[in-house]
Amino acid sequence: MTEKQPMYILPENIQRIMGRDAQRNNILAARVVADTIKTTLGPKGMDKMLVSSMGDIIITNDGVTILSEMEIEHPAAKMLVEVAKTQEEAVGDGTTTAVILAGKLLENAEKLLDQKIHPTSIVRGYSLAAEKSHEILKKLAKKVSPKNDALLKSIAMTAMTGKSAESAKEAFANIMIKAVKQIMEQKDGKSHVDLNNIKLEKRKGGGVEDTRLIEGLILDKERVHPDMPSIVKDAKIAILDVALEIKGPETDTKISISSPEQLQAFLNREEKAIKDMIMKLKNSKATVVFCQKGIDDIAQYYLAKEKIYALRRVSKSDIEKLSKATGAKIISNLNEINEKDLGFSKIVEEVKQGNEGMTYVTGCSNPKALTILIRGGTEHVIDEFERAIKDGLGDIAATIQNESVVSGGGAIEIELARLLRKQLILQGREQLAVEQFADALESIPRILAENAGMDPIDIITELKSRHDKNEFDAGLNLFTGKIENTFKAGIIEPLKIKTQAIKSASEVSTMLLRIDDVIASGKAPAQAPQMQSMRDMGY
Repeated sequence: MTEKQPMYILPENIQRIMGRDAQRNNILAARVVADTIKTTLGPKGMDKMLVSSMGDIIITNDGVTILSEMEIEHPAAKMLVEVAKTQEEAVGDGTTTAVILAGKLLENAEKLLDQKIHPTSIVRGYSLAAEKSHEILKKLAKKVSPKNDALLKSIAMTAMTGKSAESAKEAFANIMIKAVKQIMEQKDGKSHVDLNNIKLEKRKGGGVEDTRLIEGLILDKERVHPDMPSIVKDAKIAILDVALEIKGPETDTKISISSPEQLQAFLNREEKAIKDMIMKLKNSKATVVFCQKGIDDIAQYYLAKEKIYALRRVSKSDIEKLSKATGAKIISNLNEINEKDLGFSKIVEEVKQGNEGMTYVTGCSNPKALTILIRGGTEHVIDEFERAIKDGLGDIAATIQNESVVSGGGAIEIELARLLRKQLILQGREQLAVEQFADALESIPRILAENAGMDPIDIITELKSRHDKNEFDAGLNLFTGKIENTFKAGIIEPLKIKTQAIKSASEVSTMLLRIDDVIASGKAPAQAPQMQSMRDMGY
C-alpha cells in the first residue's frame, strides 16, 4: 500500500486564520481602535498626544487626526480608519462618533456569535436596522432656514466645544458663518457650499483673539523684485497661467551665429519679445500680476519699471481662489488680455513677518473665495484651532445644504434606539441583531456621561424614562451636568453627521462580519494585533 503524499496548495509563508478565530480577531482589532478614541468624545473628552518617530508632536482630540497619525497595521483596524476618513470627507465632523459606533456594533455582534447565531442573520438585522434608522432620522430631524444665524452659531459652537478653540468658540462661530455665507451659491434653487473656497492660513504670534476673516486671500509669496511697490491700492489684477519668459524650443534647435552683432541682435529680439508682453499688461491697465508659471529676470525688471506688483509660481489652487475672490479671468493668451479680464481688490500688499514675506489681497468687492487667518502662540495650538474650525465649517455647510438638524447631547441616539425597538419587529434571530444595533446607538450618550465623570447607568436610565414620556429632545447638557432639552439649550448637530455615521459604521461592521477566512502572505496578519496594545488594555 503506497503512502499518500501531502498536497500543498498555499506556499509555506502564507498565514491563515479561519472561522470564528478570524471573526474574533477582526472584532478585537476594531474594538481596540474604537476604545483608543472613545475618551475624546464630547465636550468633556480628553486629548491625545501623538509623537512620531521623528519627534513631531500632535495634541488633539479629533478622531480622524488621531487614527490617521497612528501606525495601524491590522487590516480590520485600517477599515475603521477609512470610516473616519469617509466621515471627514462627507461632513467634516463626527469622526469619533462613527468609529465608536462601528466598534460597538462589532462588539455587540460578538455576543450574538457566542450564542451560535449565524453571521448572515446578524448582517441582515444590522442592514435592516440601518435602513430603518435613516427613515426614522428624517422624521425626527427639524427643518431649519439657512438664514437663521443664531441656530448656525449654536451648531458651530457645539462642533468646537471640548476642543482647544472652545475659549474663542463664539468669535470663531461668527467668522465661520460669515465666511460660509459669503461663498455660498444657489444652484437649482438649493444652497451649495464648496469649502475649498475658504483658505485656512496659519501664523504663529498673537493670540487666538487675533484670528480674523480676510475678504480676499493671503498668499505665502513675496513680490519678485524689490523695486516693485510694496503696496498697491485699488488694484487691477491680472491672473496668468502663461509664463512671462521666452519659451525654449521643444525640439533640438541649432542657431548659427557668425558675428557679435548677430548675437546682440538675437538677444535684443528676446528682450523685445518680453518687453512686448509687459506692455500688453500695462496697456490692459493691470497694476498687479499673479502668474502661475515663471517670470524671468528681464520681465521682472520691466514690471518693476512700470510699477506693477508681481508674484510668480503661484499654485493652481491659489490661482483659482484668486479668480473667485477678485473676479479676474485666468488668462492663457496675453494677446487677448483687456481691462474687462482684470479683477479688483482695494489693497494688495506685501507684509513681512520675521524673515517671511506674504502677500495680502484684501477688500475684494464680492469675493467667492476667502481666507481665515488663524493666530496662536504655538504651532500645536494653531493646528488644533485649525481642526476645530474645519469641524465647525463642515457642520455649518451641512446644515445650510440639507436644512435639517437634530438635538445633540445623546438625545437623538436615545430616541432613535427607542423607536427602532418599537417600529422594527422582525421574525427570528434578526430581531436580536436589531436589539444590539439599538444598544450600540445608546453607547454614544453612555460614553458622553463616562467622559464627564457621571454615572452612565443612571444617565441612560433617566434618559430612557424621559423619552418614554415623549420628551424627545431630552439629552445631556454637560455644562450644567443635567438632562434637559438640548435643542433649546443650543446643543444642536446637523442631521448629516448622524446619517453618515450610521451608514459608514453599519457598512463596515457588516463587511467585517462576513469574513470567515483571512489569508495573508509573508508575515502574519497582525494576530497579536501588532497587538501588544490589546494585552496592555486588558483584553
